[in-house]
Amino acid sequence: MFRPSRIEIDRAAIAHNIQELTQRIPQDIMAVVKANAYGHGAVEVANIALQNGATMLGVALLEEAIELRDAGIEAPILVMEAQFPQYAGIAAERDVTLSVFSAKWLKEAAAYIEEKPLTVHIKVDTGMGRLGLRTREQLDALLEEANDSFVIEGIYTHFATADELDSDLYYTQQERFERLMDGLHERFRYIHTSNSAGAIRMAGQDVPYNLVRVGIALYGLYPSHEMETFYSFLRPAFTLKSQLMQVKRLEAGQTISYGATYTTSTDEWIGTVPVGYADGWLRKASGFEVEVNGVRCPIVGRVCMDRFMIRLPKEFPVGTDVTLVGGNVAIDELASYLGTINYEIVCQFTSRLPRHYV
Repeated sequence: MFRPSRIEIDRAAIAHNIQELTQRIPQDIMAVVKANAYGHGAVEVANIALQNGATMLGVALLEEAIELRDAGIEAPILVMEAQFPQYAGIAAERDVTLSVFSAKWLKEAAAYIEEKPLTVHIKVDTGMGRLGLRTREQLDALLEEANDSFVIEGIYTHFATADELDSDLYYTQQERFERLMDGLHERFRYIHTSNSAGAIRMAGQDVPYNLVRVGIALYGLYPSHEMETFYSFLRPAFTLKSQLMQVKRLEAGQTISYGATYTTSTDEWIGTVPVGYADGWLRKASGFEVEVNGVRCPIVGRVCMDRFMIRLPKEFPVGTDVTLVGGNVAIDELASYLGTINYEIVCQFTSRLPRHYV
């Protein structure tokens, strides 16, 4: 690493979060490590989660599953995004479970499966409007199409509003799923409906589901502000740090960055930080405050591709640490400033920022 900008991931925080979740949730836990474990590093997080109570891993892409297999991870892996049927044989050979939602897909995929059968989970659309079959007739047709090339292991759906405490749709989706499942519960080894938000909400309910998918909570973040009271035990694992690369004093009337959108109003100390929008630190972050030596310092002028500038209260030495996210600068604070959610914040940082595990 030739520049000081890096993401630090707290291993102990992730271990703490999964341990706390396993104590509160009676079902088995699938640790969702898609999108490079929400920017935290898929292989590292997967190993921590499995060592601390998770029994299965969830990803979005077949490529993500293969990355975990190539790293020596042998735990069950579910790919939750749709895959083309011609890749069914590859998934079967690598012991990767795929999501399916039509009899036609099974029929086409069977031609690509050789010795090892493919394990699948059936995806049901109960109100999300994304992937999934919607009727009992479609489900029955899929089950009838299944042959020795397939192991029908699980069935699941995804709640659209589990992170909203007052949502009729949440209960409507539960009812739709139960109606579709009538008489079929014994047919599946795994039945799962809950993400991080739903997992805690349903932990005390008597429901015939035995697996939950934990994503954002694994990383110490709230599914939504409404869920904070349910997840007060979480510890964030993500910190983005850099250092001051240049510090200079500019007299009043000097402009900063592209478009000259900021002009010094008096003599000001300006620091340059080597992180920019090519790293995932968006131009929209202009005006946001980062932390230097415990002091909040505003970004002045536009964020550049590779760097941004901040107004310092006094001269700091070159090499002084700058915390962009983490500690006293919460991810949710940045998300609110940018008009988005914490999920997007941790996923947006590119591979130009190395992940260090501490």
